[in-house]
Amino acid sequence: MAFWDMILDLLQGLAVSVEIFVFTLLIALPLGFVIALGRMSKNPLVSGLFRIYVSIVRGTPLMLQIMFVYFAPYVLFGMSLALYPRLLATVLAFSLNYAAYFAEIYRGGILSIERGQHEAAAALGLTKGQTFFRIVLPQVVKRVIPAVGNEVITLVKDTSLAFTIAVTEMFTIAKQLSSANTTMTPLIAAGVFYYVFNYLVARTMEGAEKKLGYYD
Repeated sequence: MAFWDMILDLLQGLAVSVEIFVFTLLIALPLGFVIALGRMSKNPLVSGLFRIYVSIVRGTPLMLQIMFVYFAPYVLFGMSLALYPRLLATVLAFSLNYAAYFAEIYRGGILSIERGQHEAAAALGLTKGQTFFRIVLPQVVKRVIPAVGNEVITLVKDTSLAFTIAVTEMFTIAKQLSSANTTMTPLIAAGVFYYVFNYLVARTMEGAEKKLGYYD
């Protein structure tokens, strides 16, 4: 197989990996914030339910969760798998998984804000909502960027788990090409693509952290 044909095949797989990555972040980042607020709810039933959810997601393998999200509609409701795109199931599973991790990061960031800041805001006449969005949230974003960045980098690599339900992302294509041509070149090339992808993500997160440096 020609080298450039292999690269083109890998790039097609990379496009699927990027699609999983982007849609997962678009869903998981805000969903994690909702879950974090649920975990911190003063209602014991609400906080308890979210605590159980986070515990289950963090305590079971992502690969198992992908399979569950894909096959559960068929097993539980008899839904035809032909009507349920594998890519959609993959994004849903990744989003539910990463939202739980983001939620714990957000929760830690919110709890790290000193109580005195809340009291000072109240003394200035700010409501709880104004205090949260104007004072607490900007600082939380700054503090959680490094931890969120680590999870985002992990997400780049975890996209390879989409092969579990036969989604042909880059790693799956690399394995197929390597097996068909009895060569390690496709796997090495895929590794380079993953590294570049992660490097760009890391640089982006570092840039975001520097822009928020005014809270130091």
